[in-house]
Amino acid sequence: MKCPYCDFDTSKVVDSRPIEEGNSIRRRRECENCKRRFTTYEKIEQVNVMVVKKDGAREFFDREKILKGIIRSCEKRPISIKQMENIVTDIEKEIVNMMQREISSEEIGNLVMDKLKDIDEVSYVRFASVYRQFKDVNSFLDELKNIIEEKSKK
Repeated sequence: MKCPYCDFDTSKVVDSRPIEEGNSIRRRRECENCKRRFTTYEKIEQVNVMVVKKDGAREFFDREKILKGIIRSCEKRPISIKQMENIVTDIEKEIVNMMQREISSEEIGNLVMDKLKDIDEVSYVRFASVYRQFKDVNSFLDELKNIIEEKSKK
């Protein structure tokens, strides 16, 4: 690994630790030339999944976009950032495990709604109202009735 300070090509690993639930490794390195220390991270390279938008446009899967949407829907709710990040990580794992090169934005939205429904109904309704673009109050009320019916079955 090249030293970021002196560009020397050789360094030794001083410390290694798994991070992100074992999905990454953090390494502390020391340059053999200038003796300065620096940190590197190793992560498994995953196949890029393309998201097919409603209009047919394609873009690379971006976990940050999902996280931003979840954060917005969970505003002023008793849900920690860690819980939100876990939702995104779970969704990302599900998508990768599908072994598909493309996934529709609709499928991703449904995955998000399924996770939010289990954690916080208010956040779920907020996300669904933006995602499903309810046409009127009646379609919004229909969704609320579905939630109430599901809750009464439990």
